[in-house]
Amino acid sequence: MICRERQVAIMPRPKKFPDYNADKIQKELIKAVVESYEETGELKITANEFSLSPLKIRKMLITAGVYWNEVSDEVNELYRQGKTVQQIMEITGLKKSSVNGYLPYSKIIYKSDIVSMNAARIQVYRKRKVSVELLNNKPDEDTLWSAITAFQDYPFHTFSGLPFLYKIPVGRKGILNRELWVDRRDKSKSLTWSSVLLAYEKVRELDDKIVEKPKDIGDIRGISYIYPIFYRFGLIDVPEKIAARMELKTTRKRGIMR
Repeated sequence: MICRERQVAIMPRPKKFPDYNADKIQKELIKAVVESYEETGELKITANEFSLSPLKIRKMLITAGVYWNEVSDEVNELYRQGKTVQQIMEITGLKKSSVNGYLPYSKIIYKSDIVSMNAARIQVYRKRKVSVELLNNKPDEDTLWSAITAFQDYPFHTFSGLPFLYKIPVGRKGILNRELWVDRRDKSKSLTWSSVLLAYEKVRELDDKIVEKPKDIGDIRGISYIYPIFYRFGLIDVPEKIAARMELKTTRKRGIMR
């Protein structure tokens, strides 16, 4: 009896993210960052939008040619002259990380986990932007809920400057519960959808959209968290000093709900 070895074809390992084009995604991310920065005018606000550090945001903006200052001009001029990073450090007195931070990206990041994360950042940014536009163009309960769901995990700050974010728990059959679980790091609390809706109704009744403090909307449970959320959505405006405290900018162009 002759025993023949079976030949087994070795198939190539499939790509983890076959549909992701690293070059395209990096360009799209930089484009989205520029779009956000041109609207807000501040690095930290744009950094919040994409869950990235202000330094990485600045590097992307420098790469796109829309951000510059005296230091970045000096660093990039020296680099164009053929100076090495070490030489630029010696001339400017900057650390290596600072010099690199002022130089544009020179290569594409191909690590699959980073590429997929950047793709997700673009998707989340677009979803949030569209949800706010819809809410201001068609203000109702449905568009408000869409905006609320889109801004899960967004880094908000309260009237007094305390950071928080919220999540919406998933109930039975995978349906989102009408409840916001607010995470304040040191403690968490539940914010009901009925409180958000009540605050929304109060805001629509206001004659003046500049709201000095949360209680001016009403004595509503969780209003200290609803206040910055509504400001981010463009439903209210706030005094400049309060906007700065919440790490937002009052000169942002927002559609105010009528």
